[in-house]
Amino acid sequence: MPAGVAAASAPIPNINIMLRRFISATGARYKARPPKQRKVMENSRIALITGATSGLGQAVACALAEQGMHVLLHGRDRERTANAADQIQASGGSVQTYLADLSSLRETRDLAEQVSAEHPVIHLLINNAGIGPGRPPYRKRILSADGYELRFAVNYLAPVLLARKLVPALNTGAPARIVNVASAGQAPIDFADLRMDHHYTGTRAYYRSKFALVAFTFDFAAQLSDTAITVNCLHPASLMNTRMVRQAWIPPVSSVSTGVKAVMNLAVEPVGAAVTGATSMAVAKPRRIARRTTLPSNRGCVR
Repeated sequence: MPAGVAAASAPIPNINIMLRRFISATGARYKARPPKQRKVMENSRIALITGATSGLGQAVACALAEQGMHVLLHGRDRERTANAADQIQASGGSVQTYLADLSSLRETRDLAEQVSAEHPVIHLLINNAGIGPGRPPYRKRILSADGYELRFAVNYLAPVLLARKLVPALNTGAPARIVNVASAGQAPIDFADLRMDHHYTGTRAYYRSKFALVAFTFDFAAQLSDTAITVNCLHPASLMNTRMVRQAWIPPVSSVSTGVKAVMNLAVEPVGAAVTGATSMAVAKPRRIARRTTLPSNRGCVR
C-alpha cells in the first residue's frame, strides 16, 4: 500500500460499478445552447475539448482550429463560451459550442450523449477542464450535487465518464486520441474517504484527483490496447499564468503558450499516435509519487 494511503476499514469501492450506475441513472436530458458554428469542413477532423473558455483550454482550442480541426468547444458559462467561439470564428475557424457543468454526472453524461449523437465520428478528446486548489487557506470543502468532493468530481469522474461514453465515436474516427491534462502535483487517494471528510485541504483534494486521473490514463490505455485509440496524459507546464493559478494566490512561473505546445504535441504531433499509456512530465521533474500511478493495485482501484 503506498505511503500516505490510509488503511480502509471498509471494502474499497469499485469506481467502475459506481460509474455504471451513473451512466444508467435517469434524469431530464440536458439541453445545450444552440450550436454556434460554421459548417463543418468536409473531411475535417473533429476535436472535443473541455474547459475551453479561458486559459490553457481556450488557447488550445484556438490552436486546434488553426490546424483545420472542427472544434467542439465545451464551457460552463453561456456568455464566456460564446465569446470563446466568437474568437475562433473571427479567425476563420470551425467551432461548435456545448454547455455542461462537469461537476454534475448527469450533465456530463448528457454532454457525451449529445456530442455522440451529433458527431458519431470524433478524432480527439482533450479532458482539460479542472478545478484548482482554490484560495488560501484552501479549507473550503464543497460537495457536488452527486455527493462527491468537488475536485474529485470535475477533475476525475467527469473525464472518466466522458472518455468511456465517447469510445464508440472515437473508435469510428480511429486513429484517435485521448489527452488528459493532469499535473505533476499528485497525492495518493484514501479510498475509504473519497469525500475527504477528514483532513481536508483544497490542495490535497486537487493532488488526489490528478493522481486518480493519471492512474486511469494508464489503465484505460491498457483496456483500449487492441484499438487505434491512444490514451495519454501530461503535466503541461508549472504554474501557468491562468485564472486557476491566480485564484490560488500563487505567482505564475510559466506561460500559457508553453502549456499549449505540450498539449498540442500529444494532440496532433506524431508522438501522440505512436505512444499510449504514457505521461509527459517533461516540463517538470517527475516525482516518485507519479510512478505509483502505474501500480496495478492503484490502477485497478480507480476503474
